[in-house]
Amino acid sequence: MVDAENNQLGVLPLREALRLADERRMDLVEVAPQAKPPVCRIMDYGKFRYEQSKREKEAKKKQRIITVKEVKLRPNIEDHDFEVKAKNAIRFLKDGDKVKATIMFRGRQIVHPDLGKQLLDRLAVQVADIANVERTPKLEGKNMIMILAPKQQPQE
Repeated sequence: MVDAENNQLGVLPLREALRLADERRMDLVEVAPQAKPPVCRIMDYGKFRYEQSKREKEAKKKQRIITVKEVKLRPNIEDHDFEVKAKNAIRFLKDGDKVKATIMFRGRQIVHPDLGKQLLDRLAVQVADIANVERTPKLEGKNMIMILAPKQQPQE
């Protein structure tokens, strides 16, 4: 048992602990139920819940949700269009998102998967300074897919 000023009161029976809390016009809160014996503290429960929710909100702010953005290409894409798609991929990676680069094959283009692989390799080289290839180019049905993940910047 611990009181509001973090003073150890020792092991007390439940009735006595509740009486002490009632005398001080505070609540008896079980803070470590898994301990043997369970640890309880005399405190204002409303204030405790408020501080706990404040800590949770602060922790939530620091979390970053990584989403996967997709860049779709065709095997016979023009150079300028490829540059535009590469710029988009770079922008997504700088924002901290993963990029799924997809080559979509139509009709008989599927007999030339080497063209798609060359295109994805070219994209990987273009973004090599800010991204790692998380999944190498792989043919899945009529699409060839490669996943790029942003490199981790050293925390300052």
